[in-house]
Formats: sequence, C-alpha cells, structure tokens
Amino acid sequence: MAKPLPLASMTGYARANGHVEGANFSCEIKSVNGRGLDIRMRLAPGLDALEGELRRRITQAVSRGSITFTLNLDRLSAGGQLEINQQALGTVLAAIQVLSTQVDADRPRLDGILGLKGVLEQRDNPLEPEDEEALHGAILAGADSAIADLMGSRRVEGEHLTAVLSDRIDEIERLTRLAEAHPSRSREIVLARLRQQVADLNEAGIGVSEDRLAQEALLLATKADIREELDRLVAHVATARHLIAAGGPVGRKLDFLSQEFNREANTLCSKSNAVDLTTIGLDLKAAIDQLREQVQNIE
Repeated sequence: MAKPLPLASMTGYARANGHVEGANFSCEIKSVNGRGLDIRMRLAPGLDALEGELRRRITQAVSRGSITFTLNLDRLSAGGQLEINQQALGTVLAAIQVLSTQVDADRPRLDGILGLKGVLEQRDNPLEPEDEEALHGAILAGADSAIADLMGSRRVEGEHLTAVLSDRIDEIERLTRLAEAHPSRSREIVLARLRQQVADLNEAGIGVSEDRLAQEALLLATKADIREELDRLVAHVATARHLIAAGGPVGRKLDFLSQEFNREANTLCSKSNAVDLTTIGLDLKAAIDQLREQVQNIE
C-alpha cells in the first residue's frame, strides 16, 4: 500500500550554486501562494535554450503556486570583446542633433557618448561547444537540486500547516457537538415557548385555536430544526480529515470544503432560536474562517 503524501505549503525558497570550467552559476527558486501554477523565468543572457527544459522539470515537481526561477551566470573566459550597440548609438546621436538646435552648449565628447549605458557592450568569448554542453548539464543538475530543496521546504511548512488544520477541524467538530446537544433544539422547548406566547396573546384578548397552535408549533419547529446542517457539518469534518490524511495537492478541495462548512454555519445561525446557540454558531464561523485562511497556503 502506497504511503500517503504529506501536505505541502505553496511557500518556499531554495538556491544552488555551481561551477564548470570557465563559468560560475547560481539557480534560485522561490514560490508563493497562487490559484494555479504560474512559472516566471529569469535567465542569464545566452541561456534561453534551457527555458523549456527548466519549465518541464519545475512542472513535474510542483502542481500549484507562483514560482520564480532565476539563473545567474558569470563567464570567466579571458578577454572578451567590446561592441558598439549601433541602435543605442543612433538614438543618442539623433538626440544630440535635435538638442543642438535648441540648446546653446558644447557637443559631448566621444568618451562621454561611449560611457552612456547601453552604447558600449562587453560580450564574453563563447565557450567551446563541449564546454557549453557541460555548462548546460551542470545548470540542469543545479536546478534539480534547487527544486528538490524547494519541495523539502514546502513540505516542512506543510507539516506545520497540517497540525494547524487538524486543530481547527477538531474545534469545528467540538462546536458541532455543542450545537447538537443544545437544549433549544428540543421540540418540548419549542412548544413551551410557543404556549407562553399564546398565553400572552390570550391575556391580551387575542384568542388562538388549538388547530392554529398546532400549525404554528409545527412551522416553528421546522424552521428551528438544524438536523440537516449538523449532519452535513459532521460529514464535512470526516471529509476534511480524509483529505489531510491522504495528503498530496488537496488545497483546492479543502478550500471548496471550507466554503461548504461556512454555508452550513450561516444556515445554523439563521435558524437559531436561542442566544446560546447563536453564539455557538458564531464561534463555529470563526473557526471555519481560521481554517480557510490556512487552507489558502496548501498546495
């Protein structure tokens, strides 16, 4: 029998550094809450060819969350060459030409123009093909290490969330039992309250027939009956515990379930015919809100 997967948080961070002949690199990956899986890649120049494979590896490991993957590269190749960015230079020269007709000032020197950001660029000498292939392999291995560490940090946070969720579910179950045992749910209590109201009407000279009394008693008892709500709350508690025990990416299911919890608690409060029962219902809603807040962090 397969071992249940632990719950995982959507929040985590990891970093891996690496080195090959001629280059150093670092892989950084972080994740935060997200409705689905959103991967953002920030790759060093010249490494765009790795994006598809990196996305595939992240997707295999992560099913939900907003992921940012950053790859930095420092090529150590000696020499390199300086190149003029002709487009940037053309833009600067055109601007100088326009300004010279509007402003009485000395024209900028050549070294000043070349010192402007983007005009003069340094390009590293490329690695030999076999060295470039080795670099790509090392980067992918580093990315695998960072992804594994990220998943580990998400599972550690998931263990903490599991304990918090279990506490909230236990509290919801406790309050559900309190509501079920509340004396205001007794038909005798409902009928006694109605008889008192009828007695008050009779004292005021407003008579109520026995038939009318029976009809009102049935109507009031029906409106105050929270049996269905209690049964559904009990069922939802069992389902929540099953999902947590099963583990894996169950965040969406738990989020939907917390909405169903809230629906039943709202109905319970609206049907309540006693202040104490209403208080239990409000405490129930507070516990459900706390549950749902934590569920937002689950993958």
